Amino acid sequence: MIDDAIRVLAGDCTVIAEGTDREEYRGRVTTIVKPDNSVLVHDTDGYQPVAWLTRADSVSSDRANDFTLVAKKGTQTLRIAAHEQDGFAHYPASTAGTPVGQCPDCGSALVRSKGVHCVGCGDRYGVPADATIREEQCNCDCGLPRMRVERGLAFDVCLDRGCESLDAAVREAFDREWDCPEPGCEGDLRILRRGGLIAGCEHYPDCDTGFAVPAGVVDGECGCGLPTFETRSGSRCLDATCEKGIAKPLEAESAADD
Repeated sequence: MIDDAIRVLAGDCTVIAEGTDREEYRGRVTTIVKPDNSVLVHDTDGYQPVAWLTRADSVSSDRANDFTLVAKKGTQTLRIAAHEQDGFAHYPASTAGTPVGQCPDCGSALVRSKGVHCVGCGDRYGVPADATIREEQCNCDCGLPRMRVERGLAFDVCLDRGCESLDAAVREAFDREWDCPEPGCEGDLRILRRGGLIAGCEHYPDCDTGFAVPAGVVDGECGCGLPTFETRSGSRCLDATCEKGIAKPLEAESAADD
């Protein structure tokens, strides 16, 4: 269910904006109060609001007599008083995004904007920023789209992590695949989630070596012994601070020169 709503007040209103200066307007305007408490007062002239207050600390309203609305943020105050009210309503609202499919639960559109959410029932799914949403024919058995995410390999998993887990797929492919590079440590690197996915030494806390798994696919081996990843910005070591260079591609180039 959509919990967010946009409030709309329309009518003959006096609008007073107070801050470093005081400005007063009157006219038939439409006031929009967004879920984040941003208040916008629009008239018929142009696209810019007559007055506005972004992400107010508080928004209060009184419908006892003539409708009034007061928004406050620090030393700024925006007051709207309706002399004649044409209408007041609440409308369900969501973030707009790029359509990526259809919700299997309610049939409404799934859109992508800071994740994927349904514009009908409000279901939300976290999506990595670098993920690509697959075409409809690639949908999961649950009806949701799949996403393609590169974490060492290209994984196609369901948007619902409870249905198909990206973490589990990466763990199955790379858990204990790489040795800890710390001198004297004979541990393996385990795939763990610590905010994001990391390859961390199994001997933690005795060894605190760990590396964020980058967005990309494994394409070789670094001079330090760790894998390299082909990313959007080029090839790099699992250790983002490594300066030893890429071993295997260089060796291949040397052989080709011979």
